[in-house]
Amino acid sequence: MKELPLWQEVQADLQEVEAELLRQVDAPDPVLTQAARHLVQAGGKRLRPAFAILAAKCCGAPLERVLPLAVALEMIHMATLVHDDVIDASPMRRGRPTVWARWGKELSLHTGDYLFARSLLLVATYDDPRIPSILASTSVKMVQGELHQLAGAFDLEVTLRDYLKRIYRKTALLIAASCQLGAIAAGAGEDFIRHLYLYGRNLGMAFQITDDVLDMVADPERLGKPIGSDLRQGVITLPVIYALRFSPKKQKLVCLLAKRDKTAMEIQEVIDLIKNCGGIDYALGLAERYLARARQHAIFLPEGRARDTLVGLTYFVRTRGI
Repeated sequence: MKELPLWQEVQADLQEVEAELLRQVDAPDPVLTQAARHLVQAGGKRLRPAFAILAAKCCGAPLERVLPLAVALEMIHMATLVHDDVIDASPMRRGRPTVWARWGKELSLHTGDYLFARSLLLVATYDDPRIPSILASTSVKMVQGELHQLAGAFDLEVTLRDYLKRIYRKTALLIAASCQLGAIAAGAGEDFIRHLYLYGRNLGMAFQITDDVLDMVADPERLGKPIGSDLRQGVITLPVIYALRFSPKKQKLVCLLAKRDKTAMEIQEVIDLIKNCGGIDYALGLAERYLARARQHAIFLPEGRARDTLVGLTYFVRTRGI
């Protein structure tokens, strides 16, 4: 997240999160430790811990209050990534070999399970029963989102409502929970907790929509994987849903999307058809509406650098890599 100067507000805090992540992933088994450390050292935006920390800062709490939660949130996120890579047979993530590519399916699954179990130990340190309860509910719904995506692979009848429900569970929910739980850990009142949850929910929806756009338009080197990965796997995203409805070359698009083994040239042809009918612009427009809603909820938070960062993030999400 170096592109965002406002991220400086939590830079030192995220360094502590990073150090604690490396400490927490140490396991009795050296190979499991190596695989878990490989996942941590691959880097990432650390969005979920950052949101929890910023939410706590908005409510006047120190890092110590929220650090175990921040680390737990990132571990849950990493567990989903390593499981996704097994399901998708992804050889690369963020420009580095995945755990699946280096150690195989079995160790990858154990690594994901281990990270999730460690996250449970961390949240168990909190006295407030809402924290483990919300995390448990969030985790169940995230799994439902992933299953929904698997069930909908290559299904060209996926609706906008289906898509929005899926990305809420798959992505937005954990970002919303990160903001919500950061406020709860800080001892905030119900109004602040609600506004932070709704901020995170709307920003999370926009984040996933722009992520789906980036899969089609980003520089592959910056993306860390070839463009069109979703198209190869039959994941029907918002630009595709729009194009299937409005493209003047719908039949051509349907034929290409239905193919299980697409060539690089066919992937590019699909992307061109989507761009030409306005699918990318439509998706970015919807993302902007979600970001505007996120900003409206941020207004109700106490003035200060933490709130400024949350507002700044709504502008960054819209423009990152596009």
